[in-house]
Amino acid sequence: MNIVIVSKKIENNELYLYMNGKLIYKRWLETGQSKVFDVMAYDKYTLTSIRDLEYDNAPYGLMPIRAKIRLKATAEGGRKTGFISGYRPNHVFEYPKDGGLLQTFEGDITFDGQQTIEPGETKIVTIRFILNQPLEKYLDKGRTWWIHEGGNLIGEGEIL
Repeated sequence: MNIVIVSKKIENNELYLYMNGKLIYKRWLETGQSKVFDVMAYDKYTLTSIRDLEYDNAPYGLMPIRAKIRLKATAEGGRKTGFISGYRPNHVFEYPKDGGLLQTFEGDITFDGQQTIEPGETKIVTIRFILNQPLEKYLDKGRTWWIHEGGNLIGEGEIL
């Protein structure tokens, strides 16, 4: 039986994920940009499970919301491909005056009865936000926000 140990470390405002001591993922917390160093390990062991293991039993938990999201079409500068249920982009509720990213929030997007969402499509989805983030002030019905991959705007959402 193989034992897999996944650990995280936050240092100098950067998040590192390791599997059995090997760096598999890094996220720059100020910008929201990230890099996957070992795609097979990251997809298999962390993309769909590490958040659930870490947050399902935490005292702050997850905040599920229903939302309508629209992905920008590829011609509008959006993604070239869609994504599957469980995807975790950055969510931005406000921008600073200089146009950069003020703060991004983490939340996974899940679909009911569908496999993917493609560029240019609009879907009703569930988003589970991690509640240890100061986002409660943004969670009002009708509120719109922007969906990012790092600094790239790929879509927008509206709380239902």
